[in-house]
Amino acid sequence: MAKQSNAPKVVTRKHIARLERERRQVAIVRAVAIAAITIVVLLLGYGYLDQNYLQLQKPVAVVNGEKITLGRWQERVQLQRINLSNLYQQYQVFSQNFGMDTTQQQQEILSTLQIPEVLGQQVLDQMVNEALIRQEAEKRSISVSADEIEKAVQEAYGFYPNGTETPTITPTAFEYPTLTSRQLTLYPSTATPTKFASSTPEPTSTPDTSATATPTATTAPPTPTFVPEPATATATPYTVEGFKSEYEGTLKDFESYGISEATLRSVYEARILREKLMEVVGREVPTTEEQVWARHILVNTEDEARIVYNLVKDGSDFAKNAKEFSIDTGSAQSGGDLGWFGRGVMVPEFEDAAFSQPIGEIGEPVKTSFGYHIIQVLDRQELPLTPTQLEQKRQKAFDDWLAKAKEEATIDYPDLWKQNIPTAPAAAAAPR
Repeated sequence: MAKQSNAPKVVTRKHIARLERERRQVAIVRAVAIAAITIVVLLLGYGYLDQNYLQLQKPVAVVNGEKITLGRWQERVQLQRINLSNLYQQYQVFSQNFGMDTTQQQQEILSTLQIPEVLGQQVLDQMVNEALIRQEAEKRSISVSADEIEKAVQEAYGFYPNGTETPTITPTAFEYPTLTSRQLTLYPSTATPTKFASSTPEPTSTPDTSATATPTATTAPPTPTFVPEPATATATPYTVEGFKSEYEGTLKDFESYGISEATLRSVYEARILREKLMEVVGREVPTTEEQVWARHILVNTEDEARIVYNLVKDGSDFAKNAKEFSIDTGSAQSGGDLGWFGRGVMVPEFEDAAFSQPIGEIGEPVKTSFGYHIIQVLDRQELPLTPTQLEQKRQKAFDDWLAKAKEEATIDYPDLWKQNIPTAPAAAAAPR
């Protein structure tokens, strides 16, 4: 048997070079593997970050430099879907329990929910308006405090820590102008005009919409302006604990759809800010306006108008002819009396005649899309607006301001929102 040699192994330069090459190859492979893993992790991390943060920070609209982000807009769309779904279910209750015909309202809501682009555009327009209001409010030093938002939230839940407020009705004094002896001669049936022309008169069988604004008949309650509603239909809380419990339950329900408390409170803030700015803008509206007190006889054809015109011009009683010939049955029974009205109530042709005819004279027949009018102006004066009229004019002033602000604003609409419209919850799945 050969004897094993204990002589030390000789390491040659060639052997050392091969080991070095192998060590370098292992290091390179290890580095490549680590780099690959790092790249994969970074890509996954960026994808998550982009999907859950970066993408949500991209603008769906830029209003005078102020960004409306995709994330904020998506939450508002989902919130609007919940509100519409709840409203749809309320209309179903009205129909089933009270026999009210709410078919049209239900169909409109379903149509909106089923066409995401429509709802998305509505919410985007609303948020643009809110941005314009917020910017104008800042210019006028109008702000909303956290306490005001909290109070609005509490009241939405029927919780009044200091007790419910008792509304105080302060009657608005209004005196009709005293009529002259001439006017009493023109209109002897009463000493004062009996009414104001109203934007919502009682409907008649054949109302003349040229002389009285067309009433809008609906068998269901009007659609309210949306604010976040409690997501569960439980008893109204009247204690601090009850309110907090109800509110926390609502937050959990909304959070399941990705709607944060900050978004919910921002809606209340926007509503309060709008009300405050509207009040400021409304102060600039005059509380009086030139108004006309007139009566008319409406007929279908020019020949009929000429006959009636000649009758009243020759001294035949105006009120009697109105009752007999006028097709505006709403005013005919009161002798054609339309009461007092300001500009913007009647159709242009009728209004131009009423505000230009001399008092007492019976003007030539005036043609409108409703027929031919024989008009007599009984008086024309600068009169105070009724509370309803003043509120309507203040609302119009605010709407006009908002339209002008939007026209003058620099607003960009990236197409990003069209590919990211939330479609949940559906009508049947929304929290209640």
